[in-house]
Amino acid sequence: MKNTLRPGLLRHAIGPGLLMAGAAIGVSHLVQSTRAGAEYGLLLLPVVLLACLLKYPFLEFGPRYAAATGENLLIGYRRLGRWALGLFALVTLGTMFIIQAVVTVVTAGLFGMVFGMDASPATLSAWIMGGCLLLLAIGNYRGVDLGMKVIMGALTISTLATVALAFGESPDWSTLSGIAQAPQVWTAAGVAFLLALLGWMPIPLDVAVWHSLWTLERSRETGTRPSLGQALTDFRIGFMAATLLALAFLLLGALTLHGTGQGFADSAVGFAAQLVDLYAGALGEWSRPLIAVAALTTMFSTTLAVTDAYPRVITALIRAARADERGVVLGPPDDHRWPYVLSLVVVLSGALTLIYLAGERFTTFVDLATTISFLSAPVLAWLTLRVVTDEHMPPAARPGPVLLGLAWVGLIFLISFSLVWAGWRILG
Repeated sequence: MKNTLRPGLLRHAIGPGLLMAGAAIGVSHLVQSTRAGAEYGLLLLPVVLLACLLKYPFLEFGPRYAAATGENLLIGYRRLGRWALGLFALVTLGTMFIIQAVVTVVTAGLFGMVFGMDASPATLSAWIMGGCLLLLAIGNYRGVDLGMKVIMGALTISTLATVALAFGESPDWSTLSGIAQAPQVWTAAGVAFLLALLGWMPIPLDVAVWHSLWTLERSRETGTRPSLGQALTDFRIGFMAATLLALAFLLLGALTLHGTGQGFADSAVGFAAQLVDLYAGALGEWSRPLIAVAALTTMFSTTLAVTDAYPRVITALIRAARADERGVVLGPPDDHRWPYVLSLVVVLSGALTLIYLAGERFTTFVDLATTISFLSAPVLAWLTLRVVTDEHMPPAARPGPVLLGLAWVGLIFLISFSLVWAGWRILG
């Protein structure tokens, strides 16, 4: 592909980074960041920044590899050996149903609240999945890309405006600091929440593979090949947006809920109502319908991005499994459409089954999904680091000393924290 596409302008490369940000600004932000601020004030703000910083290299390696080689990361894993591809497949199969279920049930909760529907989470989720299935079955990447750009812009403006207005209430900084809640972080519930917060902040590491696939799809849609610099600029725009809004949602939770004694509902519909109350309390009651629709649109776009990603990954996994050790795919050309549609049906069916089994245990469901993502992060980080430093990666495109050093620090942190969690669970 990289030899048949003409070099493109930066505007042709912009898109996958915002798609990544749109996928990120969902459960990790609307749910976990807001809960962190509400329960601990500003105490966990450095933790959120640290998680974003230490995950940055591994998420960046996805578009870096795609732009430098014209291949997706899964081909890079295959070059390391079938064992590497198998490890990624194991992580994906172990998390895809529950992650799909979590983003869908949050969207379903907002859908039920906006339209005043008193249906079960499973029924509402089935309707959301049906909408995603229809759009992706008849649509394409271009429509998802365009919609995400519009939604991201609107969400960023409305969220930052809400935080600014919330600051106008002259908060009590001694209470807002959350210092009084510091001992609670090291309780069983606190450690569990901390791990869950880190798990999806700003987004799970398997999104590096998604990003590499979206980068190549963007190239095919526009007929242009992004340079390494253009692909990284696109990524950084999306990453900074995701990080900024993570901080904004944490501030929003701290400014409006911390110290009030009000907790979050366990049901998706109940949480959705509380989330909209945060905005309406700062902007005024006139904004409630607009904010509710904006939040629903945001979560639906997140669900749509995730729903597109997993079938795309499964299709690419099947193709990469047919490649030899040089990354050359053997056999006749693939018909991608039917494997994609079939994978789409399988993923949505599995997620809907989980939602039905989970019932109203919403926050427990979210914490389980984010914890699984965090515990799988060291494996994905190590594989991706191996790929971008392998001999098949063009030397000029390999990460520099600073980025490489940050990646090693991040890998050590992810491994250490996972071991601490495992020891705490076994001995505690």
